[in-house]
Amino acid sequence: MPFNYLHKMMAVPRAASTCEPVDPSNNLTDRLNTLLNSSGSGYVLSLCPSTQYFLQAPLLFFSPNQEISTLGYPTDDTRATLVVNGTVTNGTGQSTAVDGTCANCNGVILRNVQINGMRAGALPIGGGANIEMGGPTSGQLIEYVHSWDPRSWSCLHIDEGSSNCTNATVQNNDIGPSGSDLFQQWADGISVACSNSVVRNNMINNPTDGGIVLFGSPGTLVENNTIWVENNTLLGGINMVDVTPYNGDYKGVVVKNNTIMGGFATSSDTGSATDGTNNQDVIIKIGIAIGPRTWFGSEYLNNISTGGTVINNQLTGAFSYGIAISSASNFTIENNVLIGNTSFIGARGPNCTTGDPTPSPAAFVMDVNNTAQSTTQTDFQTNTDGDSLTFQPTTGSSPSTSSHTSTGTIVGIVIGVIAGILFVALAAWYIRKWALKRAEDRSHFKDTRQVQKGYIRSKEQF
Repeated sequence: MPFNYLHKMMAVPRAASTCEPVDPSNNLTDRLNTLLNSSGSGYVLSLCPSTQYFLQAPLLFFSPNQEISTLGYPTDDTRATLVVNGTVTNGTGQSTAVDGTCANCNGVILRNVQINGMRAGALPIGGGANIEMGGPTSGQLIEYVHSWDPRSWSCLHIDEGSSNCTNATVQNNDIGPSGSDLFQQWADGISVACSNSVVRNNMINNPTDGGIVLFGSPGTLVENNTIWVENNTLLGGINMVDVTPYNGDYKGVVVKNNTIMGGFATSSDTGSATDGTNNQDVIIKIGIAIGPRTWFGSEYLNNISTGGTVINNQLTGAFSYGIAISSASNFTIENNVLIGNTSFIGARGPNCTTGDPTPSPAAFVMDVNNTAQSTTQTDFQTNTDGDSLTFQPTTGSSPSTSSHTSTGTIVGIVIGVIAGILFVALAAWYIRKWALKRAEDRSHFKDTRQVQKGYIRSKEQF
């Protein structure tokens, strides 16, 4: 077995005794890149804990099996932070902190660092993700990385190369927040176009476009990830909708045992009240989206997504749709469940095509006109128009409200006091189980998780 593949599977950090200082800061980016391009295969660029490195250009992996990491491999906020700090002019500029897409980048590792994309409320710019990996490579590893606030379209992108990227592993990362839910200011959490890869045990907080987006990526396993929102609406939790670059080929892709948490009430429980509000209209529009028409309408004509498996995933909170299928074939979709409390709400947004109907919000919806040869669980509701299922949140005190709303208004969401308590207990158990599995204190998730409350209707009401 090749060493780099064995090393990736075992995930054993390499030894380093010193870290590379920030000073002199006037040549920091060039100095770090010189170390990478002159030190050969297996070189470890060890960064100093609790230190920010302000970059004017991406750090570029150069040789096989190189590594960028923090000395001592911490997993908390003492990880070194790479800050995207290059100039931006007229919507263009630096958007990437680390690039591992070179032809000679087999087996490179990015671990135990933080990436601050520094959009800081500005408009998105063109360019790559905070982290650009993959390309014509195999055996790369990204783990224990916190990446957030990308200037461009994603926190982490595993590129397909010439459809020859393979065997990347993305695990145990803290991703997000990412982008804004204002129109066309969205950004992904994790974006994967590398075949036969693994995306597991990642915590993805407050993305706005897709939590995990699979660009085909045939043969890829996506498991045990948690995606949740707090103060931005998310378009899609896990997306299997893209035609390019593999012509909709999802053969061998397995999405299983993931937890997707929609919006929760921000108002306090009051007596026996059954309704709560979220003061920022936070929902997930589609928990798991399958097929290009769910996302792009007729843009890709008769193209379809083919061959994936979606099983044993859990959804809770407020959505427009839990799982939506349109323009797909040979999928297996089974044993996906609602846990705790859920509600399904939404209204047609201002960018919807006039006269184009959309199905009412529901847990599981499938367009029977263009979904074929698939095995699906029995609780799917069928419809005949599953195009562009991007409802916006509704105004009012009831999930059935359908009036128009704009960002910042209050959305009514059922909380169910008793069921809310049960949900909190269930969520606490799940998070503890996950934390023990990773054997690390993930304080970032714990701190943000505490703000989420009931916001929902129990699944027994559906």
